[in-house]
Amino acid sequence: MNVFDHLFDTSKNLEKDFLLGSKEIVSFKKLHDDSLKIASYLKETVGENQHILLVSPNSAFFITAYLGILKSGNICVPVNFSIEQENLDYIISTTECTTIFISKPLKRRLKFDSNIHLIDDDESKSIINHQEIIAIDSDFDKNRVAEIIFTSGSTGEPKGVMISHQNIIANTDSIIQYLKLTSNDIMCVVLPFFYCYGLSLLHTHLKVGASLVLNNSFIFLGSVINDLKNYNCTGFAGVPSHFQILLKKSKSFKTETFPNLRYLTQAGGKLHTVFIEELISNFPNKELYIMYGQTEATARLSYLAPEFITTKTSSIGKAIPNVELKIINDNGETVNTNEEGELVARGENIMLGYFKDQEDTNQTLKNGWLYTGDIAKMDEDDFIYIVARKKEIIKVGGKRVSPKEIEEVILSIPEVVDCMITGFDDDLLGEAIKATVVLNQNSNEDHMKETILKICSKHLSLYKIPQKIVFEKAIKMNATGKKNIK
Repeated sequence: MNVFDHLFDTSKNLEKDFLLGSKEIVSFKKLHDDSLKIASYLKETVGENQHILLVSPNSAFFITAYLGILKSGNICVPVNFSIEQENLDYIISTTECTTIFISKPLKRRLKFDSNIHLIDDDESKSIINHQEIIAIDSDFDKNRVAEIIFTSGSTGEPKGVMISHQNIIANTDSIIQYLKLTSNDIMCVVLPFFYCYGLSLLHTHLKVGASLVLNNSFIFLGSVINDLKNYNCTGFAGVPSHFQILLKKSKSFKTETFPNLRYLTQAGGKLHTVFIEELISNFPNKELYIMYGQTEATARLSYLAPEFITTKTSSIGKAIPNVELKIINDNGETVNTNEEGELVARGENIMLGYFKDQEDTNQTLKNGWLYTGDIAKMDEDDFIYIVARKKEIIKVGGKRVSPKEIEEVILSIPEVVDCMITGFDDDLLGEAIKATVVLNQNSNEDHMKETILKICSKHLSLYKIPQKIVFEKAIKMNATGKKNIK
C-alpha cells in the first residue's frame, strides 16, 4: 500500500479542517484532492522513482507537495530550509534531482542550475487549479522507498536515510497506539517537517483525523502560548531546547493552565532531569511522554509512559508497540541487568539503508537489527537508560551536527593549527558546540576568536556556530585515536 492511501484511509472526504490557524486553514478533503492533483501532475511529467527535493518551512504548500510526491510513486527528499548552498548542491548531485518544490523566499536565496525545474507556491497553485486527477495504480509495493531524509554523517557529508512506505505506516500506527491519539486531538507544531520528529506529527494526526496548528515562530514565545490556548490544543511536541526555553524564558507558560492540553511529548535528545521535574511540578495533570528515536527508525523506538515519569525519570522507557529493543556487548550477546552495551532495534520501522552508502549500511544494519550507536543499560524492571552516545554527532536543539563539518571550516583559517569540536550541556539547547583551537605562536587570541566566528557565520548555519571557543597549546591523541586536550 502507498502510505498516502493509508494516511487518508478514513479521512479523505472529511470537510473538517486539518490545518488550523490564522494563516492557513485547509480541510482534509481539500488536502487530499490537492495532493492528488500534484501526484497526477508528477506522474504525467516526471514519471516514477525520481528523487524530488522539497525545501520549505511548514505550510500547506509543504504538506501538499510532500503527499503528492509520495502518492505519485516518486521519492520525496525533504531538506532543511536553512541548508547551506554546499550541502544543497551535494544532495542535488547525489540524488540526481531535476525537480524541486521550493517556497518563493528560498528560491531567491539559493542558487540552482538551469536544468532544474523549480516549482514554487504560485506554480503549485496553478497545477492544483488546472490539473485533472488521473488514476494512479493502487497495487503498490509498500517496501519501495518513500523518502530520503539527509542527516549529518560522521564524515561531514550528509547521509541519506532511505525510508519505505511500510516504515512510515508501521511507525505511524505504533505512535498512534501508545499516545492514544484520536480525531479529537489538536497538535501545536513547532517542529519542522524536514525533521523525522516533525513528520511523525503530520503522519499520525492525518491518519486519525486530528488537526494541526502550524507555528513557525517559536522565537516569539507568546505566539506559541496563544496558539495552545486559542486553538484548544491537546498536544505539544518539542525537543529539549523548546521546553527549556519555555520554562526559563516564559513566565506565562508556567502560570497558564491550558485546560485543553492533554499531553506533552519530548524527543530529539536528553531533557535533563531538572527540567522534567519542573514540567511535572507545573503541569501535574498533563501527560508527559519522554521518547527516544532515530531517523534510521523512521522516527520512534521507545517511550517512557507518563505513569513512570517520577519513578524512572531519566529512562527512555521501553520499546514502542511492534518494536524490539535489546542491549548487546561487543560479541553480540545480550548483556545482564545494569550492564552497559550497545542498544539495537528491530521492527518494520527500521530504514532500508543509507542512500548510495553500502559500507555504512552494513555497519548499521546487521542481521535485521539496527545498531543505534548509543550505549545503554537496562534496569531490573526492563527500563532502558542511555549512558552515552557512541557516535560523535552532537544534537543542538534537536538538530544533528557533525563535528567534522565545523572542524573543516575552522581549519581552513591559516592561523589555526588544530581544532576539536565537542558538545557541552546547555540549559536552552540541550547541547551546545565548543571549539578547542590550537593557533600558531604569533596569533592574537581575541582577534582570532572574531575571525573564527566570522568564517563560521559565512559557511555554516547559525546552530552550527560554536558558542564557546577556547585556545589550547596542543591537542594530542590517546591510544584509541581520540583527541585529548593537553
